[in-house]
Formats: sequence, structure tokens, C-alpha cells
Amino acid sequence: MQSRSNPVSSEDDRLHPVQVLTLCTGNAARSVMAGAMLRSAPVRIVTAGTHVVEGQPMSRRTRDALASMEMVADGHRSHQLTDRDVASADLIIAMAGEHVNFIRRRYPEAAAKAGTIKRLCRDLSDGPEPLTDRVAYLGLADVVIDQWEDIEDPAGGDDEMYLACARELAGLCVELLPRLR
Repeated sequence: MQSRSNPVSSEDDRLHPVQVLTLCTGNAARSVMAGAMLRSAPVRIVTAGTHVVEGQPMSRRTRDALASMEMVADGHRSHQLTDRDVASADLIIAMAGEHVNFIRRRYPEAAAKAGTIKRLCRDLSDGPEPLTDRVAYLGLADVVIDQWEDIEDPAGGDDEMYLACARELAGLCVELLPRLR
């Protein structure tokens, strides 16, 4: 699966009119893993980071951690979050509170559609209302971000840290997948 962080054709937009953005710091581990794990959702998945060296391939550790979960993100290149990404997203799934706070500071108009993956697993209902309505109902712009919401960044860690991150995200993504429709 190629992580789609670049603009996608209008044909894809018609097939998947709802866009979900997974967001971390470097777009090299957590958001890439979550994007790959959510790819079966009937939405367009885009991955990005808040502080990225643009165009870098994912690390061997990220690739190996994904492979351990029988997932791939072939061809992924790191992508700095853009105004267009934020404007196009119907839901921004942050890997940590710092990413939600980044959206709140830099894109206050998008604060109501940005939440951590752990909070979304806890609070997002599974319908039958459209995803955008269910996200709006959460009042994400006003929630207090708590430390329990963070997925630890494996950057700089060993293989086991990346595997632990992948396992944690896999469980969360399994829980979140049925709600992304």
C-alpha cells in the first residue's frame, strides 16, 4: 500500500469523499503505521507530520514493524502537513496531544476535527450518522488533552520500541476502523 500524502485524483475523491489525516511529528513512524493500518476504511487516508524533512523514506524499523503486522506502506515519503491537507481533512487523527495542540495553534478553524487516536477510540460513536457529524458531536476543539492520549514516539529507539508502537496502533486501529464510515 502506498501511503498517499500527495494530492489524489478527483476520481479517488468521488470513490472516497471522506478524507482522514493521520498526523505525527516526522511522518516517519506513527502516522505511517496508522495510515497503513486504516487503509481498508472506506475513506481517503493521507499521512503527514508537523515537523518533517520532506520526501524522506520511512526507516527500516518502521518498515519492519509494519511487516510484523503484515502491513506495508510501499513508496512512502515523509510529508509536511500543509494548509490543503488540513482544509481537505474531515478528521485529523493525531498520535499525541502535541499534534492536536499544533492544529489548535496553527489551524484553529480545524480544531473541532482533530483528536488523538486514543480519544477517538474511546469517544467516537459508530453511527449511523455520517462521520463528519459524529466528529462534530465530540466537541474536540474544547476537550482538555490528557497524557494518557499519547502514543509514544519510537524515533531513536530500538526495534522493540517500533514493534511495541505498531502493536499498540494495530489494536487501536482495529477498534477505530468500523467507525470510519
